[in-house]
Amino acid sequence: MKLDFDQIIIGSGVAGMTAAIYLKRAGKNVALIEKSAPGGQINKSYKVENYPGFREIDGPSLSMNVYEQTMGLGIDYLYGDVLDIVDHGEYFTVITDEKSYNCKKILIATGRESKNLPALGFEKFIGHGISYCALCDGNFFKGKDVIVVGGGNSAFEDALYLSGICKSVTILVRSKVRAEKALTDVISSKDNVTVLLETEIKEIFGEESPEGVLLNNGDEIACDGIFIAVGSIPNLSFLKSISLEMEDGYVVVNNHMETSHKNIYAVGDVIRKDVYQLATAVGEAATAAYFM
Repeated sequence: MKLDFDQIIIGSGVAGMTAAIYLKRAGKNVALIEKSAPGGQINKSYKVENYPGFREIDGPSLSMNVYEQTMGLGIDYLYGDVLDIVDHGEYFTVITDEKSYNCKKILIATGRESKNLPALGFEKFIGHGISYCALCDGNFFKGKDVIVVGGGNSAFEDALYLSGICKSVTILVRSKVRAEKALTDVISSKDNVTVLLETEIKEIFGEESPEGVLLNNGDEIACDGIFIAVGSIPNLSFLKSISLEMEDGYVVVNNHMETSHKNIYAVGDVIRKDVYQLATAVGEAATAAYFM
């Protein structure tokens, strides 16, 4: 069987692209497969201030810098939605909605996808006033009243960005705030941002787009848009024919980033670990590439 590539990396977030750079520089015939834009979740970050080498940079710019580096090395970039992986013993077939590719080894770097809310009316307004990306869609709500749902760094980063363009921002936190103190301190200085603790949306109402929400305490808040930042789950829906050791929905890997299935590796937000940061994902990618 003729192989298309030595290694295929599923997902072109910063971790996936980093692994591709290391593999290509080692003389491997490597390809990236991605169903959307390069960069993954980091594209949703308004500001990155904790990545070495950059005092401050926005997520899309950082992603593009890494993407341009992969293009400069001539790394194959394949667009497609991976549907399944088949193990033939001597090689794997990666099946996408466009084409199938054969390779020796696979690296899973697909990251996580956003969770939804169990609120009545939620599905109706996805893409019509409900967004998962403040940086992408914030300008549609310039001068309007918006809600951000979530209590972590992502939610507070979204609120900070939106506070500069929206009339008002209300952050709804289900239990307690988990965002870093540096973020909460900045948010507390914003006159147009309100934080409500132990608050959940029970219903979203409106006609063509959201007009307001009903909260768990019975209060109603008028709004023009809702931004969701309630966490995410590993994007592993394509694992139909391959079984990997998992823990709480995350892939278990060893110190070499290899999964329980020989010649399949995983890095970044899909693996079970203690620290989920851009810097750790890049380190994991370099490690995986070394041992692949």
